[in-house]
Amino acid sequence: MKKILAVAVALLMSATLWAKGDLHLFDAENKNGAITPQTIEAALVANGFGVGVNSEMNKPFTIQFQKTDYKVFTLLTVFHEKLSFELVKKYPQMGIFIPMEIGIYQNKKEDTLHVSVVTSEALERILGVKDPLFKELEKEVLASLKKALPKAKQSNSKEPLKVEGALITQYELEVGEEDAQEMFENVLLGLNNGLSLYGFVIPSKLDVKERIKDSTYDIYQTYSICKLPVIYTVALTNPEAAAFAPCSIAMYKKKGENKIVLAFPSVYNWLSSANVTTKEAKEVLLKAQEQLESVLAEIVE
Repeated sequence: MKKILAVAVALLMSATLWAKGDLHLFDAENKNGAITPQTIEAALVANGFGVGVNSEMNKPFTIQFQKTDYKVFTLLTVFHEKLSFELVKKYPQMGIFIPMEIGIYQNKKEDTLHVSVVTSEALERILGVKDPLFKELEKEVLASLKKALPKAKQSNSKEPLKVEGALITQYELEVGEEDAQEMFENVLLGLNNGLSLYGFVIPSKLDVKERIKDSTYDIYQTYSICKLPVIYTVALTNPEAAAFAPCSIAMYKKKGENKIVLAFPSVYNWLSSANVTTKEAKEVLLKAQEQLESVLAEIVE
């Protein structure tokens, strides 16, 4: 077993060194309910994006917790049909943002619909790389959202809090070239069983390798995963953190390498970028981190 906790910046770096918040925020008047997750999705699709999942969360909130504070609470995941896969060809860990997340929410007590999405600077910091393609991807996302929300007020979230842990959690499983596919099937089985054991669900899957021309990967898949108590609890105080949900587990093997890599964006991104400070939200996030690490550790042992 080999475990790597990868972080894009030194953990002791103060968040005050960053010029602005990690999340783009849109606030749009929506008293008549004309703006919906479906109209936002349509604008993204028209601009070259594919959709992983468009999950309205109020029904599961109400079923499991008997209440919801929101008229709208939707987790929308998307990937750019060209730029996302150009990035993953260059940077293997980019798969943790394929698809990338967009939070859409509107409280019952307000007439304003809100949208949150991670900035290109935050993506670069999390992944530990800099590339103009991230700005291009951000440009396409923002153009789509501005088309869907033409009169929206745009801003950034608060400056992020000090990072408390590694921004990417990564494990590696050594494999031989001849048994890689069989081992990967075992990885998928272990992942499905482990996630189910801890109450995680998998709303969408994506075969990234199939979408890359001249792929340098033998295998590359992503699982979008979420856990309802985590989403619900964090949404009570920090709905903008939906820009990190559901998170993606990237699983890949590069050609010529003898390892399968499993990686996901750590919950420390939620805590820092979305300014999560309440005891209940922090506890549920850190518990989810512990459980996910346990699942992956079991797989690679």
